Amino acid sequence: MIESTTLQDVLRITPPRFGDHRGFFSESWNKKRLADAGFSLPEFVQDNHSLSREVGTVRGLHFQSPPHAQGKLVRCGRGKIFDVAVDVRKGSPSYGQWHGEELSFDNGVQLWIPAGFLHGFMTLEPDSEIVYKCTDHYVPDCDGAVKWDSCGISWPIEEITPVISEKDDQAQSFDRFETPFVYEATV
Repeated sequence: MIESTTLQDVLRITPPRFGDHRGFFSESWNKKRLADAGFSLPEFVQDNHSLSREVGTVRGLHFQSPPHAQGKLVRCGRGKIFDVAVDVRKGSPSYGQWHGEELSFDNGVQLWIPAGFLHGFMTLEPDSEIVYKCTDHYVPDCDGAVKWDSCGISWPIEEITPVISEKDDQAQSFDRFETPFVYEATV
């Protein structure tokens, strides 16, 4: 199932699962099925896999600037996360708006986040694994971040101190961020 979200171009994708007494089988990515449903995503060139041990771990809000901007297809391979996309395409009608989605091993939901969006997540269960496909290779010179708590996101765990990297903690605030992305309206 492919569904629109509150942000144009960000998609919620839930591949079907076929289960029996042994467990289940699911195609987590099938380009042809997506095309048959009327959607086309760019080619993926890199898969990433991360583990966050503690509940409340925050990673992001990350982006990779042009000419190596990345789109990401994100899923949770174990545990549960609150995954977030923030529209930072200059000229977009939804510039600065965010969409959050609970991704978990149990629900199998994936989030397609195109280039031009910040991406981040907070873990909701311990030992959560995040697996995501990227449309461009990692290029350190194009790597960037915006502080996770500067965009008005309603994170689901407010009563805990987040576990965050030094790099993410020192990221620029959203009000100081100069976006390298430009909105291109789709017809």
